[in-house]
Amino acid sequence: MSEPTVIELGPRDLLVVAGLPGAGKTTMLRHAAAGLPVLDSDQVRERLRAVVPSSVPYRCYRPVVHAWHRLRIVGCAIGADGPIVVHEPSTRGSTRALLALVGVLSGRSVRLLFLDVSAEEALAGQLSRGRVVRAGSFARHVRRVGKWRGELLAGRVPLGWRSVQVVDRPRAARTRLVAKLLVGC
Repeated sequence: MSEPTVIELGPRDLLVVAGLPGAGKTTMLRHAAAGLPVLDSDQVRERLRAVVPSSVPYRCYRPVVHAWHRLRIVGCAIGADGPIVVHEPSTRGSTRALLALVGVLSGRSVRLLFLDVSAEEALAGQLSRGRVVRAGSFARHVRRVGKWRGELLAGRVPLGWRSVQVVDRPRAARTRLVAKLLVGC
């Protein structure tokens, strides 16, 4: 069995765990980030689902979920002590630029952990979790990841980011995130 991948987070790190929807980010974070604050849009979605009438489809309040998630990231980056882990596909360049800006404004080092899986693997992951992203939306994610993935595999670090680490699913299963200071949001 291969050695685990240990990613040490400094007290002012903001680690973005990115990849296609269904890549396995949630599964990885469930075991890799034990004890660390993880900001995930699903947390917001669940809060809203509890108060929004069940007759309202998710697509109607999805923009609120994404806006609230990004506001939580900004608030925690500015106000929390210790490292922060963010679950965010980050397939849009504008999202990555926003996260880099959050790092600058909050004095945090923005790091990227990219879960590299094929579109087929990601779709299988969506099916196994029982929540499939609409075909058009998923196709946009896949298209946007295309060029960016090549840059990441070539070792290019996006402007404003401190580091990039790319892992596949088997390596993600062996990844552990550790920090010296564990205070969260």
